[in-house]
Amino acid sequence: MNCRHCQKPLRHTFLDLGYAPLSNAYLSNEDLKKLEAYYPLKIKVCNECWLVQTEDYAEAENIFTNDYAYFSSTSTSWLLHAKDYSKKIIKERNLNENSFVVEVASNDGYLLKNFNEKNIPCLGIEPTKSTAEAAEKLNIPVLRKFFGEVLAEQLRNDGRQADLIIGNNVFAHVPDINDFTKGLKLLLKPKGIITLEFPHLMRLIEQFQFDTIYHEHFSYLSLYTVKRIFSSAGLRIWNVEEISTHGGSLRVYGCHEDDKQETLKSVDYVLKEELASGLQKIDTYNYFVDHVNKIKDDLVSFLINQKKSGKKIVAYGAAAKGNTLLNYAGIKPDLIPFVFDGAKSKQNLFLPGSHIPILPPDQIARMSPDFILILPWNISDEIKIQKNLSNIKGIKFVTAIPKLSVS
Repeated sequence: MNCRHCQKPLRHTFLDLGYAPLSNAYLSNEDLKKLEAYYPLKIKVCNECWLVQTEDYAEAENIFTNDYAYFSSTSTSWLLHAKDYSKKIIKERNLNENSFVVEVASNDGYLLKNFNEKNIPCLGIEPTKSTAEAAEKLNIPVLRKFFGEVLAEQLRNDGRQADLIIGNNVFAHVPDINDFTKGLKLLLKPKGIITLEFPHLMRLIEQFQFDTIYHEHFSYLSLYTVKRIFSSAGLRIWNVEEISTHGGSLRVYGCHEDDKQETLKSVDYVLKEELASGLQKIDTYNYFVDHVNKIKDDLVSFLINQKKSGKKIVAYGAAAKGNTLLNYAGIKPDLIPFVFDGAKSKQNLFLPGSHIPILPPDQIARMSPDFILILPWNISDEIKIQKNLSNIKGIKFVTAIPKLSVS
């Protein structure tokens, strides 16, 4: 395989997680009677442009299906994050009824509804039927297609270039990252800007966040690499913010290469930070697997010891990252009999691979668990204060990453 950006041969394996099902491919009772598809989950690193990427096995059309079960609005902290961003960017860019905002991978309308409320014209681009329908119920116009250069050219020819293009947690999800970026260039007005948010590779490595690795994430991104990708498409990053979402993310601000927008010092600061952390040294990627295996072993040992002691353990959050952790560790219903999740789209289904049943949170109390393993550790504070959990006496919360923690 060649690098999906610079086309150089990929010779270095960052992490091999064996074989795994698609992390958002939740199963019904009927699905349990059928063969389940597993794909190699191997991550490579390019020592030319330093793009970290999955080997090509699963195709986007097989991942982002009509019954896609991830709805952004399930997380209250994410809704607040989206609202804060919207308020900030509307003020900074003076967006109004004469502006045009496009969000790529608009999901269930969690973000664009904030622009709708201000009567700012907007368009969502979202290929999954389930989430697009939810957005349309909020009166958000949605184009149900995958985004790329061809679609962007169609929109441009229709006179629908954008003052602001938003892409939250989509840049890592596209198999052809060059085509996607060229599409951003075509869709952007001469004085428009792009903001993209994505988990920061530097934080993934520092915090051993291997559970964020799954087939849905084709790329794992640093500012250095994204800057190169933007530049190759005629775009320029002029600002970057380090944000706390998903365990540590970047929000980059882009514009056309010839735009007179000043490049801020934040860009150089983060680039130097990445260089100092060793993101452009192959040795940085070689030791990661030892820490991953320790996390796995510590969690499995904990679960087995608690089971021997007669303790009840359940999990909370049927998140894609949790499926990577459970499947790599080989955890099944004998160790964790149930996982609870507030998303109705996942309830009464089963986790891929582990086949652990997913139940609504209002059923937790009657089971009186001693421990709850929080799988989406990045929103653990939000989960702990939920009414269904905070009322259970003596309960302890467990997270596995970056190391086993019981509180």
